[in-house]
Amino acid sequence: MYHPSSPQNVSNGHHDSNHSKSRELDSPSSEHAAAGPSSVMNGYSQNSYIPHPHNEEIVNHLYNVGFQMGEYADTILHVHQNAYRLHAIVLSRSPYLAHLMSTSPKSGGMHTIYLPLENIPEITDQGFAVALGYLYSSVSLQSLNTSNARAVLAAGCLLGGMDDLCNIAYQACAESITVDTINEWIDFVDSLTPTDGTATPSELPRTTIFGPYAARLRNDLFHFLIVTLPTVLAAHSPPELNGASHGSGPPVTTGGPGRETLLQIFSRVPFDLFKSAIESPSFQIGSDQERFKFAKAAIDLRKRARGSGVEETVVLAFGGGNSGSAVHVTRKTRKRALFKVG
Repeated sequence: MYHPSSPQNVSNGHHDSNHSKSRELDSPSSEHAAAGPSSVMNGYSQNSYIPHPHNEEIVNHLYNVGFQMGEYADTILHVHQNAYRLHAIVLSRSPYLAHLMSTSPKSGGMHTIYLPLENIPEITDQGFAVALGYLYSSVSLQSLNTSNARAVLAAGCLLGGMDDLCNIAYQACAESITVDTINEWIDFVDSLTPTDGTATPSELPRTTIFGPYAARLRNDLFHFLIVTLPTVLAAHSPPELNGASHGSGPPVTTGGPGRETLLQIFSRVPFDLFKSAIESPSFQIGSDQERFKFAKAAIDLRKRARGSGVEETVVLAFGGGNSGSAVHVTRKTRKRALFKVG
């Protein structure tokens, strides 16, 4: 029976049929008393979520009519040359966009936001669209693939509040590291952190935008370089007997058919990654002597490609015991010759 003298039973225009039950649960004698008044919000009892097809219909409607068609929009988001007609209540899922909306005055009942992405080249139009659509529905994941995964990851990290999307995009990135894409990933890792310390903060968007995923992607590339790649390329072959008959000469090791390809790839690897790979006992290239020979050949190629501004050397230590790697790589900058004037 409806009691007009109990206004607390009606909130936001809806009669709360569960009010008496909520009040009972909130009583001190209830074992659920800790839930307190927070268990009732906007006139509705906060019961456990029960999946229902109706919920999926609402999400699909929001995505198709709201995001794809831009109907009933209250926010205009300008990105590059694109203008998205969107909805503030959905965009507020992103802490970054929520902040922009809170600091952007309305005009004619509309928020107008400009997102400057010119200094973040990793965020492409396609990658941003996937992340933006994910605020409305996971249907947006259908547009994620290995070619745009890094851009989606960057956009997801920028917008925030989408750890699940970032993890999915990161996994796609890790799986996209192959022999065919290795040079692209080397360039990416090379751009993460300059080694000479001369870059300004405005020139370092990638490390900032990818957050902890930058280090994870670097580690994935490192593992690919020292374990997966040598195996895929068959860069190391077992010792073969050198001589006309067995036992007529000492066994020697010859590089596998992919050794030259591996050398070419290592000639492009950033020095810190190159040093770590060569010195790692996990490097699937053979014994310490073989790692040493491989490093010498790679350094020779690196010198041709990078010029004579720096000098890289490799040393094979004997009798090192358990002190660590027997192969050590160093680098030093060549001093410019000074000429006396006058």
